[in-house]
Amino acid sequence: MSQFGPEYVRAIAPYQAGKPISEVAREFGLDEANIVKLASNENPFGVPESSKQAMAAAAAELGRYPDANGFELKAALSKRYDVPADWITLGNGSNDILEIAAHAFVQKGEAVVYSQYSFAVYALATQGVGGRAIVVPAREFGHDLDAMAAAIDGDTRLVYIANPNNPTGTFIAASHIEAFLTKVPSNVVVVLDEAYNEYLAPEHQFESAQWVRKYPNLVVSRTFSKAYGLAGLRVGFAIAQPIVTDLMNRIRQPFNVNSLAQAAAIAALNDKAFLEQGAKNNAEGYLQLTAAFDELGLEYVPSYGNFVLVKVGNDDGAGARVNLALLQQGVIVRPVGAYGLPQWLRISIGLPGENATFIAALKKALG
Repeated sequence: MSQFGPEYVRAIAPYQAGKPISEVAREFGLDEANIVKLASNENPFGVPESSKQAMAAAAAELGRYPDANGFELKAALSKRYDVPADWITLGNGSNDILEIAAHAFVQKGEAVVYSQYSFAVYALATQGVGGRAIVVPAREFGHDLDAMAAAIDGDTRLVYIANPNNPTGTFIAASHIEAFLTKVPSNVVVVLDEAYNEYLAPEHQFESAQWVRKYPNLVVSRTFSKAYGLAGLRVGFAIAQPIVTDLMNRIRQPFNVNSLAQAAAIAALNDKAFLEQGAKNNAEGYLQLTAAFDELGLEYVPSYGNFVLVKVGNDDGAGARVNLALLQQGVIVRPVGAYGLPQWLRISIGLPGENATFIAALKKALG
């Protein structure tokens, strides 16, 4: 098949998602009901009841195409973030937003800057358009913004910043990000990927959407897949000035967010109690996991998301070995060898019982 497609597409290694529960049950002969999945940073509470009710009401119209422009969802987001509706681009998850940005702003051979140990889709989106990746070495597992600013060259068209970062969980303070934005040339688009923003403690939260008024080259990307519990529905969005959203909407597929997803997202956006419940569980679960890691003498990266990156051995086979031992016990976590971290595993924060099951399985896996 090598005669088909450009070389830069053939060079792409397909994205490897976290193992589904059903696959692990088949592979290891386990009961699905007893399997704990802490691999994909999903909300352990699932879909909020408010969204379920909204989807039930919307189901009557499934014979018709969804609103291609997402008028009601954009109106809700416009109100929530205090920006005009035409500053919003809807995505099939924020992953779609990241891909749209690459297609809208990067031509073959032009450069994209992102950090070592940052979300795998940045590399995939860059490769997908034939872009040239400038991967800046991480600093303490997170973004080195000074080095990233220095790495921008004359052919750079796009910069990806994740805050908090996946898979390491690191966080960049608002003042540091804004200082970085002042250094970026006006013809370089910066995508600020805030998929885990809602899990930040109050003292770390800031409204980056308002920076869009000051920086015409800034795109703020958010998702409903994490804190809002809608991972299976795929809803994301970007906030940027019209000069940017106009181009993104030319690339965006017209029906990329379906009717049920739009209805569920509107309901979830206004479900303050659900968000508060999730944030409380996440904070408590983080302490539960890190206390266990401290007890076991394991190194981990302090995290600001809904997951923790933990080192499970000193040899390059450690991550795969411990991951397999956990799978055999019905616990699914995320190996991160593809990120250049073969000694580490990423653990999503679950419900207290799920966390306890993982901790017991980890102790057994480590001997």
